[in-house]
Amino acid sequence: MKKTLLAAALMAGFAGVAHAETSVTLYGILDGGIGYQKFKATETYTSNGNGGSYEQKKTGMINGIQSGNRWGLKGSEDLGDGLRAVFQLESGFDLSTGKSAQGGRLFGRQATLGLAGDSWGQLDFGRQTNIASKYLPGVADPFGGGFDQANIGGAFTAANTTRYDNMVMYQTPNFSGFQFGVGYSFNADGAQEYKVNDGLERNQRAVTTGLRYVNGPIGVALTYDQYKTAESLGTGNQVVGGDTVKSWNIGGSYDFEVVKAYLAFGQTRDGLFAAQSYSGFGLGDAMIANGLGSLDGLKVNSYLVGLSAPVGAGTVMGSWTMADPRSAPDTLASSTLSWEMKKQHTFSLGYSHPLSKRTNVYAIGSYAKNVYFMPDAKSTLIGVGLRHQF
Repeated sequence: MKKTLLAAALMAGFAGVAHAETSVTLYGILDGGIGYQKFKATETYTSNGNGGSYEQKKTGMINGIQSGNRWGLKGSEDLGDGLRAVFQLESGFDLSTGKSAQGGRLFGRQATLGLAGDSWGQLDFGRQTNIASKYLPGVADPFGGGFDQANIGGAFTAANTTRYDNMVMYQTPNFSGFQFGVGYSFNADGAQEYKVNDGLERNQRAVTTGLRYVNGPIGVALTYDQYKTAESLGTGNQVVGGDTVKSWNIGGSYDFEVVKAYLAFGQTRDGLFAAQSYSGFGLGDAMIANGLGSLDGLKVNSYLVGLSAPVGAGTVMGSWTMADPRSAPDTLASSTLSWEMKKQHTFSLGYSHPLSKRTNVYAIGSYAKNVYFMPDAKSTLIGVGLRHQF
């Protein structure tokens, strides 16, 4: 009798502890395959004006094409009255080498802590993607923001998995399909700097906001992003920086069951957000921002038209994106770079087939011309891969 009472007491005690403890989930994605990548330009456009043909190509392993390789921990603790403490730590890596991605950050994909409630929404603190990257690809891109250069981010750089450090973000609950989000970053890239008595703003502050509606066959999203570059002292103690870059985007989709149609349009002014990497080709001239950087005078209009359709158990996806430079940056006009900017077009076709609930195979073919607005610059990606989620 005493043993029975003791066992019951222990079970009750453990149940109370389990209720109070944080629930933690380990998850991740592994994505790898075989492919062919090529970048070619009839001329290279460098800051010193030197020209000449350029070509690079690679046949071999591809990784992180449909989805970036990652592992992570997420969890929550019930605080009572519908309130929860929540966290998410997510690390990106290169499957082919095992090295960390996102510049070697331990949790470069996401590192957030916050509070959530079913009735009022969620408040997060830390590094995470902006609202455009959260809301736009899911409703306006048949490739769902993945598949390398095929994704919406090649033309809509604010939605190219743009991440901000030092972010405070609030998102409402879903109200009959509607959800609103807003975030503010005290320094979008790196640790927040102190403000000293010279009056310079050394932090790159950013704002992100958006609204989406997803209900039945309809999905629509409207987003706005803005960041201001950090200030520093240049030649003659003149203040440089403090430039503002803006981007707004709208997109949506409608599911006709036999086919799903996608459309998107956006404008980016005076810079780029997360520039796409084409076959590992890096440009060192004044045209391309490395991460968040201003390009005063640059005006880009972005477009997307896409379709997806079920084929057997799988899905066929296709899209055309265009980034149209309406005006060149001031640095282009004032430098030895005398070439005329061209419209960047990307044509992509893909297929994904599930092998189970967590594993699928895919194929992708994508061709881009006038890459980074450079005349005759072309990028080709062809590959087949395997993706497993856990």
